[in-house]
Amino acid sequence: MIITNDIKYIGVNDHNIDLFEGQYIVPNGMAYNSYVIIDEKIAVMDTVDAAFTHQWLQNISDTLGERKPDYLIVHHMEPDHSANIRTFMEAYPDACIVSSSKAFTMMKNFFGDDFADRRIVAGEGDELSLGNHTLKFIAAPMVHWPEVMVSYDAKDKVLFSADGFGKFGALDADEDWACEARRYYIGIVGKYGAQVQSLLKKASALDIQMICPLHGPVLKENLGYYIDLYNTWSSYQPEEEGVVIAYTSVYGNTKKAALKLAEKLNEKGCSKVVLNDLARCDMAEAVEDAFRYSKLVLATTTYNAGIFPFMSEFINHLTERNFSNRTVGFIENGSWAPLAAKVMKEMLEKSKNLVFCNENVRILSAVNEENEKQLDALADELCSEKDSSAGVQNTEAEKGSDVKKYKCLVCGEVFEVPDGEEAVCPLCKVKIDKLVLVEE
Repeated sequence: MIITNDIKYIGVNDHNIDLFEGQYIVPNGMAYNSYVIIDEKIAVMDTVDAAFTHQWLQNISDTLGERKPDYLIVHHMEPDHSANIRTFMEAYPDACIVSSSKAFTMMKNFFGDDFADRRIVAGEGDELSLGNHTLKFIAAPMVHWPEVMVSYDAKDKVLFSADGFGKFGALDADEDWACEARRYYIGIVGKYGAQVQSLLKKASALDIQMICPLHGPVLKENLGYYIDLYNTWSSYQPEEEGVVIAYTSVYGNTKKAALKLAEKLNEKGCSKVVLNDLARCDMAEAVEDAFRYSKLVLATTTYNAGIFPFMSEFINHLTERNFSNRTVGFIENGSWAPLAAKVMKEMLEKSKNLVFCNENVRILSAVNEENEKQLDALADELCSEKDSSAGVQNTEAEKGSDVKKYKCLVCGEVFEVPDGEEAVCPLCKVKIDKLVLVEE
């Protein structure tokens, strides 16, 4: 595949994989992208998964003919992109690796060798001339690993974006980009919105005409569309107006309430209603929906003095990815001592800028006439144009301004700590001596 006159595609499609990263269903497989820039010097951009070593090396050979690579650029150290580093270095003993300092530390961990005599450490703003092409390196820590960097080719105006702008699915899959890119982003990168925003800011200073990610197709047209979506996702704003109803049901009564609410919302002209049975659906799809739409209803039973396990898992997926800026309603069911709404609200208490609906639906075993009225009232509230002022605000700002924001010097994570509490990075667990205070 020809990307430009000098940039060729040497990646592979994987149609054998069933679960990406051991958890994400990928019915259309995956692409492990690798590229080569052919100039006075030759640079190979990343390797591929270990299952495709022979095919990838053959792709390099077929593309270069008698020539040999001078550099291996390593943007990201996850094994689906780095597994063949050692093999490459053995196959091309005159080549050097170009990567970030953290990446070389990881190479030592993965391969027992940090290639100290055959490496170039690239930092923020460093450049590498290949002849007519010059690569500029841009640090992108925690998008979504701490060692990540991206690179920009000024001649062809190409951004090699690492896992940024990637998606599930092999390159020969005929499917919508946004759906599988959204599920990929929310599931894998979603926690690191602040870091993605930082990278987007850096990228805005570049004249980018093409984006070459490590997964999914090369993006050549209408780049504003893709960048706008990334800006929306990484700022945790709803992409579309709509209501997601996520439910679990033991004997069908909570499901009945969820279906009734969906019917009432449709009757009232709600723009979009999505139902997810959390015990049966693809959990990653349900999480994607929650981040895509503006409103979420959680419907579950009280279970072991808590909530049904699939609902607990779902909410954990939301909160660990910084779910925020949404309207949330609750339907709870319990034959005795119903606690589900209380538990769900407590699980969401650290989420920012959530508006809780005033109307909670409380079912005592089976839906009755009173519940029908509650469902009507909840549907009215969800369909109201005044969601921003209705309901009960759950925002960090309302808890007071005594919150400090820190940036971790080790992994780049930006996080908030209530005044008086010990500051510890939630990712790498370093303490105050490795943190800097971020001024607003």
